[in-house]
Amino acid sequence: MKNIINLFDDQNWQDAVEYPDGTKRKLLRDENGAKTVLLKFPAGFSMAPHSHITTEQHFVLDGEYNSNGKTLGVGSYQIFYPHEEHGPYESENGCLILAIWDPLVK
Repeated sequence: MKNIINLFDDQNWQDAVEYPDGTKRKLLRDENGAKTVLLKFPAGFSMAPHSHITTEQHFVLDGEYNSNGKTLGVGSYQIFYPHEEHGPYESENGCLILAIWDPLVK
């Protein structure tokens, strides 16, 4: 039987050391170069532009963040293809994002 994980409980959160201080993550999947992670950005979150070697998808589940002059709130979705620069990111009050990285190509 597959593991069942509650996205909204307080269990399994870890410091996301590769992100700015205060960012938390809950790992949902990590297999064969693919990851699914909940990211909890703290109030005052700020991150510089960057890119990845995989496709990255964002689903905003709570709160909002700003990227490239646009505000993405609850229900917003973005996709970034390999090597596509994205960001900077800022979140005044914090937010919860479901992020998926897959080795998909454009």
